[in-house]
Amino acid sequence: MFEEFEEDAIFTPEQVLENRGRVAIFIDGSNLFYAALQLGIEIDYTKLLCRLTGGSRLLRAFFYTGVDRTNEKQQGFLLWMRRNGYRVIAKDLVQLPDGSKKANLDVEIAVDLMALVGSYDTAVIVSGDGDLAYAADAVSYRGSRIEVVSLRSMTSDSLINVADRYIDLDQIKEDIQKSPKPNMSYSSFSGLGILDNNKPR
Repeated sequence: MFEEFEEDAIFTPEQVLENRGRVAIFIDGSNLFYAALQLGIEIDYTKLLCRLTGGSRLLRAFFYTGVDRTNEKQQGFLLWMRRNGYRVIAKDLVQLPDGSKKANLDVEIAVDLMALVGSYDTAVIVSGDGDLAYAADAVSYRGSRIEVVSLRSMTSDSLINVADRYIDLDQIKEDIQKSPKPNMSYSSFSGLGILDNNKPR
């Protein structure tokens, strides 16, 4: 029965994409970095923006991240992001008693999702964090489509369940990665200082 339902889809993927309208993109930087590490790739942010927009009209692309103000390499990366189509929302990393650093931007993402309702038709949430499910569901009831893009193993079922469309990063990694480098390791990401111990839930 369910197999028949899947085969008799009302709309093709192409038709769904044609009806996306104005697109707003909300990227959880820490979540995306960890996903890239799991996939063994380095993200090309120009390719990522093109892939997520998919030919639709882009309202704005937000990139949320914790920052270390003393890390010049990271500051250079964020400046490049600002000059190449992204609105960067940065929050200082807070050092915890165990020595780890953390910056949680779930509230900022949720607030922006809600505040811009009516300005966009489709919200693309690049995160697997289940804490965003409630805000995503509320936005969908206000008439916006929700697309979730994340690595399946790092994505909460609650977030997938409120999405109109889910895209596994593993399926689009060829479209969004930089040319593979032979010696890519954790240090190539942690050097930017954006990775913290606020691992995705």
